[in-house]
Amino acid sequence: MVGPDFGAVGGSGDLRAIVGALLTYGLIVAVLMLVISATTWAVASGSGSWHTAQKAKLGCFVAIGGAALTGAALTWANWLLDIGPHL
Repeated sequence: MVGPDFGAVGGSGDLRAIVGALLTYGLIVAVLMLVISATTWAVASGSGSWHTAQKAKLGCFVAIGGAALTGAALTWANWLLDIGPHL
């Protein structure tokens, strides 16, 4: 399991809680946005509303990108916490 080394930073308990909560909320919002956008895309495509379908498709891509960036935040936090003790 990959996780940040919170022992290298003072106040690590608070930092762990904040990072964990932000990652959880970010992923929940990204998944909800993906579900809503995909549903809207399907309904709009079926009813012939090309403008709404295009906006919903963009929403799907933004949701996937947001989920990827939220997942990459853990790697970035690990890197920052790794170089912290060396400064």
